[in-house]
Amino acid sequence: MARIIAVANQKGGVGKTTTSVNLAASLAIMENRVLLVDCDPQANSTSALGFDQETTESNLYTSFYKPDKLAEALLPTATPYLTLLPSCSDLVGIELELVDKMAREYYLAELLQPVSQDYDYIILDCPPSLGLITLNTMCAAKELLIPLQCEFFALEGIVKLLHTYEQVKKRLNPEIELLGVVLTMFDARNKLARQVKNEAERCFPKDMFKTLIPRNVRLSEAPSHGKSILHYDIKSKGAEAYLELAKEVVRKKPRRTVA
Repeated sequence: MARIIAVANQKGGVGKTTTSVNLAASLAIMENRVLLVDCDPQANSTSALGFDQETTESNLYTSFYKPDKLAEALLPTATPYLTLLPSCSDLVGIELELVDKMAREYYLAELLQPVSQDYDYIILDCPPSLGLITLNTMCAAKELLIPLQCEFFALEGIVKLLHTYEQVKKRLNPEIELLGVVLTMFDARNKLARQVKNEAERCFPKDMFKTLIPRNVRLSEAPSHGKSILHYDIKSKGAEAYLELAKEVVRKKPRRTVA
C-alpha cells in the first residue's frame, strides 16, 4: 500500500510544486514506484515534467467524473518508476461542481484507492489555497509535508494550514499525520533566512526535516525545460538537496498527534 503524502501550503511561491516534482523524482530514482498527482488547476507539476495540459485529453479533472478511466490519464515520465496524473485549468471548476455532492471531501481518496497498491509513494501537489481540492488531498493523504519558505511572515502563513489539518484529522481523516516541515529557498548568507530557520526549529522542534532546500538558480530553471532537477542538473546543489530529502522521507515516519 502506498504512502500518500500531501505537499501543501496555502501560500503561493513557497516551493511547493518544486518540492512535489523533485521529491517524487528523487524517490523514483531510488527505484520506488511513485505517482505524482497534480491537484493544482495551474498544472505547474504537469508542465514541469514536460507535458502540455492542453494536449492531455485525460487528467485529474476527467478522472473525477470517470474514475473507471483513470488508467488512461496516467502518464509515464522521463524518469523510470515515476508516473504523472496531470492537471488542467478545468479543475478550478471542481470547487463549485462538488459543493452540493455527498461526501464531497472524499472524491480524490476514492479515485486513488484502486491504484494505491500499485505504488510505493503517491505525492499530491496541492493548490495554493485551502479550498475543496486541498481538503480532498488531506482526506486522501496519510501524511502532510509542509514546505516553508525562508521569508518574513512565513510561519504566520501556515497557521491556517495547521488549523485545517487539525480539523481534518479530528472530523474527516483521523489517519493523517504531520510528516514534517521542510525549509525551502534557504540562503545561509541571509540573516533573515537564518532567523526563520531558528524560529521554525523552535516552533516545530520534532517536525523539522534536517535537509535544507537552497535558493538555487538551477532549481528555478528546470521547470521551463520540462525536467526535474535530477534530469536538468543532477550535480547541482538543488538536486543534492532533494535526494537528501527523499532519503529522509524514506526513513522518517510521521509523528502521531492527537486531534
